[in-house]
Amino acid sequence: MADYSKQNLLQLIKRIGVYLSTKVSKILNIQDVRSFWAIAGLAVAVIFTWRALRSPNGSQRRQPKRQSPSHSNENSLPSGVSSSSQDSRTQNATDEFFQPANATLGQIVRQRLSDGRKVTCRLLGVILEENTPEELQNQATVRLSVLEVLSEITKYSDLYLMERVLDDESEKRVLTSLENAGVFTTGGLVKEKVLFCSTENGRMSFVRQLEPDWHIDSNPEITSQLARFIRQQVHISTKSQQTSSSNVFNSSSLEQFFGGV
Repeated sequence: MADYSKQNLLQLIKRIGVYLSTKVSKILNIQDVRSFWAIAGLAVAVIFTWRALRSPNGSQRRQPKRQSPSHSNENSLPSGVSSSSQDSRTQNATDEFFQPANATLGQIVRQRLSDGRKVTCRLLGVILEENTPEELQNQATVRLSVLEVLSEITKYSDLYLMERVLDDESEKRVLTSLENAGVFTTGGLVKEKVLFCSTENGRMSFVRQLEPDWHIDSNPEITSQLARFIRQQVHISTKSQQTSSSNVFNSSSLEQFFGGV
């Protein structure tokens, strides 16, 4: 994990160097500016790497014995601190720095997904207003604020929606609601990519079989269990609960995750 953080730091420094050199070159119209910033960026990278290797925290992390994955996150984090929230803040800062001033929603979606080619997403609490399978026995209401985001996701990624239902009527009700909202008429989403099951374990099995680059869910237990298998996840919750996995981002809604649109 320490090596991964250093690689991210070096990559960020390189990106800042390129960004600054481009901006200064345009302002001053001097060709040698790029060379100057390249050398400066390399010097900063060397200094940061040296300080990271010499820092007490770096040496302390190599001393304890490696713990099993199921307990490492709980034991390595201070009380009340979530590594996922720290990573989310870092990701947000990086995205805002390099994001064009007038970036379109499509550009933001693609940047946030880091060109992930396959995305899985649950329906309850994310795409639908309802939060439990019992509610789907009476109605299914699509959140209109997510439609534009869904459309952009399907332009860059292979999107699969999934949910646990209690009966066939609930399944039909969900499909009809999605169709009436125009989900199947824009982008690349088709009915065959909306999957249903009768248990949460079945839904988790769907995700593992599809092997997505990103999974979006509102169930913290499912998110935690999938953290070992899925590269990146987004946990959607309007409550204060957060997951404590380094590869899980927390957000109040799907549209909020993509720049608060």
